[in-house]
Amino acid sequence: MTKQTILGRVTQLAKANINALLDQAEDPQKMLDQLIREYTTNISEAEQAVATTIGNLRLMEQDHQEDVDAAKEWGGKALAASRKADELRAAGSAAEAEADKFDNLAKVALGRQLRSEKEARAAEPTIASQTEVVDRLKSGLDQMKTKLSELKAKRDELVARAKSAEAQNRMMDSVKSIDVLDPTSELSRFEDKVRREEAKALGKQELAASSLDAQFEQLDSLGDSAEVEARLAALKAA
Repeated sequence: MTKQTILGRVTQLAKANINALLDQAEDPQKMLDQLIREYTTNISEAEQAVATTIGNLRLMEQDHQEDVDAAKEWGGKALAASRKADELRAAGSAAEAEADKFDNLAKVALGRQLRSEKEARAAEPTIASQTEVVDRLKSGLDQMKTKLSELKAKRDELVARAKSAEAQNRMMDSVKSIDVLDPTSELSRFEDKVRREEAKALGKQELAASSLDAQFEQLDSLGDSAEVEARLAALKAA
């Protein structure tokens, strides 16, 4: 996977407008589930590509450090050879040939040092460029993971809202059916029936009371007649 492909995928996914995608979806929940699957897959692929890019950068950094270390090491060898040549020359002309030999070794070491330094300097722009690429890729991956978290949260929120709306609709349908049947009207009819029965009972009680009063009145009338007859009999006996 090329650098441009990696950056393009990371940038596209990191900047995706979730709300705009949902507005275009006929079934937002299915759309979110699909986006989550795609995001998860793309993040996994991007992570592998970024890991490869980081690995290549680390190899370049290691090679650069080896060149830096080599340049330092060859510089030290050149210095040691040069000092040895100076010591031999200081000892007399007999050691001149040996001194030249150490000077030649110093030159070889300096040549190796120069080559290592050039290789190290040549790698530095590429390392700097790749470091910037890796930083952008890491940032893009972090944004992708944030978007994935937002997608999952949005999906969970949507599912919860859908269930709540479904429950509310069921409740409203039940309320509507109750309004149509209106069970309170059944209670009213039953109450009317009870009241009629109660009135009927009161009527019977009133009727029974009237009949009893008539009987007592009749008994009182009989008592008055008996009293009259008794008084009449007493008058006649006097």
